[in-house]
Amino acid sequence: MNPLRIIFAGTPEFAAQALRALLGTPHIVVAVYTQPDRPAGRGQQLRASPVKALALQQGLPVLQPASLKSTEEQAALRAFAADLMVVAAYGLLLPPAVLAIPRLGCINIHASLLPRWRGAAPIQRAILAGDAETGITIMQMDAGLDTGAMLLKVACPITDDDTAASLHDKLAELGGAALLHALARLPELSLHAQAQDSALATYAAKLRKEEGRLDWSQSASQLHRAVRAYNPFPIAQTAWGDQVLRIWQAQVLASATTRATPGTVIAATKEGIDIATGDGVLRILRLQWPGGKPLSAAEFVNARDLRGAHLGDA
Repeated sequence: MNPLRIIFAGTPEFAAQALRALLGTPHIVVAVYTQPDRPAGRGQQLRASPVKALALQQGLPVLQPASLKSTEEQAALRAFAADLMVVAAYGLLLPPAVLAIPRLGCINIHASLLPRWRGAAPIQRAILAGDAETGITIMQMDAGLDTGAMLLKVACPITDDDTAASLHDKLAELGGAALLHALARLPELSLHAQAQDSALATYAAKLRKEEGRLDWSQSASQLHRAVRAYNPFPIAQTAWGDQVLRIWQAQVLASATTRATPGTVIAATKEGIDIATGDGVLRILRLQWPGGKPLSAAEFVNARDLRGAHLGDA
C-alpha cells in the first residue's frame, strides 16, 4: 500500500501516543488538529495539548478550531487533500460533511471493545463495572457516537491492581500499534468491516467530580473498583468530620468480615486502615489529607489517630 496523506486529530496523551507511532511510518501527516489551548495549573495559564506539543516539535501544521461546522473550516480541511483522517480522543464532533472529505473517510482509535463502552470515559467505566478485559477498536467513523463499523479489535486484560492511569498507558501503547496494523491492511479491513450490534452497546458517560465520593454502604469490591477507576481523576474521597480524605490505593480483605456500621474504621495499623463496608472490609493503603501529599497508611497513622472514626460523615 502506498503512503497515505493523513490528517491526525487528537488532544490528550492517549492521542499523542498514536501520533508518535504514525510518525514512524512512511505515511505523511499533512496536518494535525487538536483542541484550543486550555487554562491549566494553579496559575490557569494556557497550556498546549500533548498532541499540539508533539506536532510543533515535529514541525507539523497545527490547527485548533473551536468547531468544524463552518464551511470555512471545512474548506481549510479539504485543502490538505488528505486520503484519510485518523481521530483519537479529539473531543470535537465531526459533522457528516467533514467525515466525507478524506478520500478514505475517517477512522477512530477507541479505548474499548465496541460496542461496549461507547462515549467519553470507557477506561474508567470498564474498571467500575468489573470488566475482565477491555481493548482498542479501530472503527470507520459515521455520524453517530462511536457507532461506526469496526475494522480491528485488540483485547487487553484488566488486572486487579490496574488503575485508570495504568490502564490508560497500556491502551495508549496498544492504540498506536493497532493503528499501524490497521493502516497496513486498510483495504482488506474496510472490505470486511463489521457492523456494531447496538443491542450490546453500553455508554461510558463523562466522569463527574462528585462521583469520587465513596458510598461505604457499597461492597468492598465495588469500592475498590471505584478507587482504581477514579485514579488519577477525580480521586476517590470520603468525609471525616468536616475534612475530606482522598484515597489513592486500597485493597479488598477477602477473608475479613465485620458487623460494624459501614464507614467505621475497625483497624488502623502500618499495614493499612481497615474500613467496614456494606459487604466486607476495604483496606486503605495510600491516602491524602487536604493540602498535603499522598501518604502510605503507615505514614498516615503515625500522624493521625483514626481508630474508631467513622468515614463518610460530612
